[in-house]
Amino acid sequence: MRSALEASQPAEAARLLIGCTIEHGPVRLRIVETEAYGGPPDGPWPDPAAHSYRGPTARNQVMFGPPGHLYIYRIYGMHLCLNITYGPDGRAGGVLLRAGEILDGIGAAQDRRGMERAVHQLARGPANLAAALGIPWELRGTDVIAEGGPVLLERGAGDQEESIHAGPRVGVRLAADRAWRFWLPGHPAVSAYRRHPAATDAAGPNSLGH
Repeated sequence: MRSALEASQPAEAARLLIGCTIEHGPVRLRIVETEAYGGPPDGPWPDPAAHSYRGPTARNQVMFGPPGHLYIYRIYGMHLCLNITYGPDGRAGGVLLRAGEILDGIGAAQDRRGMERAVHQLARGPANLAAALGIPWELRGTDVIAEGGPVLLERGAGDQEESIHAGPRVGVRLAADRAWRFWLPGHPAVSAYRRHPAATDAAGPNSLGH
């Protein structure tokens, strides 16, 4: 798994993670929607929508590290979102985990979400997925492929390539038309597509990383 992530370009990494499972404590889910992000202008995958675009900082340093590590960030100052790094050490890249299907620990996921919800809604959307897994901010940088760690990412049974759809990323203003979002069509946990009202693709074609 690590070698595959290390050799991947953005779209390949995001597609690779579809069907994989991720586990923290009693909750294990299957990833059904992902979204790739690249790096700075001088790297192989320039991406003005990525946190890493302006270079390494204390906040995004994990994105520049080795593949298979957890990059966590906050939205709206409170909700966490989870990313898995890919590419060689030193080259920034992260795949946002956008949605998952709960396989184990439904009761714990319900508790973590704070109210009873339909199972397919527990990890629908990146902030909901992070909340259902209960992964705290302190686990930033965790190696999710190493056995025995607090978070474990594993290859799933394997979804057929032709069953995975690709399309533009959700809610980004820059490079919005790149087809770097991947999902299992028809799966109820997949989140709704929402285009940013000021979205533009002025940064260039969406073929980067394909």
